Amino acid sequence: MTAIAMTTYGELPAIRISCPGGAEAIVTLYGAHLISWKTADGVQRLFCSAKSALDGQRAIRGGVPVIFPQFAERGNGMRHGFARVSNWRLADSGIEDGAGFAAFALTQADLAPASAQAWPHSFGLTLKVTLRGDTLALALDVRNSGADAFAFSSALHTYFLVDALGDVRIDGVQPGPLRISDKIDRIFSNVEGPVTLTEPGGTLTLTQEGFRDAVVWNPGAADSRALVDLEDDEYLRFVCVEAALIEAATLQPGAAWRGQHQVTAG
Repeated sequence: MTAIAMTTYGELPAIRISCPGGAEAIVTLYGAHLISWKTADGVQRLFCSAKSALDGQRAIRGGVPVIFPQFAERGNGMRHGFARVSNWRLADSGIEDGAGFAAFALTQADLAPASAQAWPHSFGLTLKVTLRGDTLALALDVRNSGADAFAFSSALHTYFLVDALGDVRIDGVQPGPLRISDKIDRIFSNVEGPVTLTEPGGTLTLTQEGFRDAVVWNPGAADSRALVDLEDDEYLRFVCVEAALIEAATLQPGAAWRGQHQVTAG
């Protein structure tokens, strides 16, 4: 039977979604951060660094960080925005058509004072995580609840766990297959069809709506050594394929935007 339960991950309060057959997802309230996704075969599909802080003091290195309202340094605010380092609330959870889900909410009132002062807009974010069999679905809703328009960028910065980076092939972001041997940080605009991530053990199929772009990222050997929350050789065990909205979108008062990202193992 599908079940939703409170748990902890490291030192962080979290929600566990468990489905018949063994599929499981864990989301921390800190950042509404999907930190673990296991398919029915018990295989972990998301990478999390062994050196990542799991105490709410800094962003988590791995899983699926929620990027909002700024992508990277493309703006005057905090790098990658405040959503991934804010404490969200569990807004809803349950079972729909046999799928387990949990929805997490963040508003201006939930922000730390420094974040609220730096980005003074009334907004509402909801991240819904749905698990059915070997399919994971994420839906991010952004609402403008204030009196003035605001612009934002967003991404779901997914770290996929792989056996060996050099064996990975990514299709669907460019005319031919993309292979990675070292550092990569590339934005692919207007990605329309499904993207597949293939390695000898199988394939993940990624689809997205609302998010117009895809980002493929891996720090490579040199940058890994410079990151305090990543072991020197851990870059060989993951690749980030991100559903993204890079160029800022503007929301008028009362308007809303939705970005969806779905991953199926098989």
